[in-house]
Amino acid sequence: MSEILDTKPNEHRQPDAANRLGVEPIGRLLLKFSIPAISGMLLTALYNVVDRAFVGHGVHELALGGLSLVLPLQTLSMAFAMLFGIGAANMISMRLGQRRVEEAEKALNHCFWLLLISGLIITIAELALLDPLLTQLGAQEGSDSINYARKYYRIILIGNVFFVVGFGLSHSTRAQGLPMISMIGMFIGAGLNLILDPIFIFVCDWGVEGAAIATIISQFCSTAWMLYFNLGKKAVIKLKILPFHPSAKIIISIMSFGSAQFLLQFVISFVQLLLNKSMGWYGVESLGVANGGDIAVSGMNIVGTLSMLILMPVFGLNQGAQPILGFNYGAKKFDRVRKTFILSALGASCICFVGFLFAEIFPRFLVGMFVSNGSAELVMWTIWAIRVSSIFLPLNGFQIISANMFVVTGRPKTSIFLAMMRQVIVLIPFLLILGKFFGIYGVVSAIPVADGVSAMVTSVMIFLELKKLKKQSDGTL
Repeated sequence: MSEILDTKPNEHRQPDAANRLGVEPIGRLLLKFSIPAISGMLLTALYNVVDRAFVGHGVHELALGGLSLVLPLQTLSMAFAMLFGIGAANMISMRLGQRRVEEAEKALNHCFWLLLISGLIITIAELALLDPLLTQLGAQEGSDSINYARKYYRIILIGNVFFVVGFGLSHSTRAQGLPMISMIGMFIGAGLNLILDPIFIFVCDWGVEGAAIATIISQFCSTAWMLYFNLGKKAVIKLKILPFHPSAKIIISIMSFGSAQFLLQFVISFVQLLLNKSMGWYGVESLGVANGGDIAVSGMNIVGTLSMLILMPVFGLNQGAQPILGFNYGAKKFDRVRKTFILSALGASCICFVGFLFAEIFPRFLVGMFVSNGSAELVMWTIWAIRVSSIFLPLNGFQIISANMFVVTGRPKTSIFLAMMRQVIVLIPFLLILGKFFGIYGVVSAIPVADGVSAMVTSVMIFLELKKLKKQSDGTL
């Protein structure tokens, strides 16, 4: 295979879509790559909102608690999808920037097999251990929330491998300079889910099982699209499933590039588990009702879903910026790297600020999207939790973009540290301490504390990184 990117189409390869990453204006590139990613992520977030709204309205408000209980397990699957998907994407975009096409293709082939194997292992392990796992997820054994969680997640696991493979490949496809292909895949999955959910829940009356069936059908179709494209002639680098010759060097490189996002998702899974268990521990005492634990967990499901609705566009912007950052860093165009980061950070901050305004001004309306006739305890608790958890929300977008910046510049350990700063070093101690003294109200209050402290640390470190890039751009370093 040629080591130089072709500039003319042939029967095997379309015109080089990646080359534009190093020459087109940054603002135009960021729009081209981010709008499809943001659209896809926003549709996915809207699906999550509507899915939970259907469950809340069509099943029961405590069914939301069941979906919240299994969220740590779902986040764990996403962690592996991001480990190999984002890891390969970073490697692909950087190798294309360095005009090392064959290595980029090998990264894509390894990405597929790593996603498939990890997805199968997770599915088999969680199916075998489902009942013991559910008893450790935060609700009392035999509670309504656990019963809903069992019905829902047993079906979700059947299609889990489709989610891992499809979600991971979407990142690698975007890294080739083809964001529209990834967006179409996300539209297929989320759009089909939005159609099937009300049919299975309201028309067929299948309850949470209907929501789960709609999800796995949609994930299968989305993954089929991603495979169809990557195996076809229109791909910039083509997926070659067989023969496959695993390389320890490539696997280690992919895992190194994806380690920061993996650890972030893994820690998020643990924090979600700790939040659920804290709701169970303190819910009855704090809310003063017998099923206070289930109510508290259901309320946090609403808070988490709304948070994802706000942050998903930021993740899309981050994904759109990633190939631009990676290509130009690999091509040693450091001034373009700096400009891409600054524009991305500003855009992410604006998105989070708009979300902050909605959370503070319209919390009752937001709760009403999920439960129209919810209990007074659920409504009042959730309104309070939305407002408090969103205090420093405008800072979150900047932190997400900054963490990815350190991955692109070859410093994944710094990115990991920043993720750990918020999710572990600050959040968990305050969550435990404030929870002990103030119950579920203290647990939620730990969230803005972690946001504020980690934002200050991130600001200092990213300032130093931008200063270093400026020197590299000027040729003084």
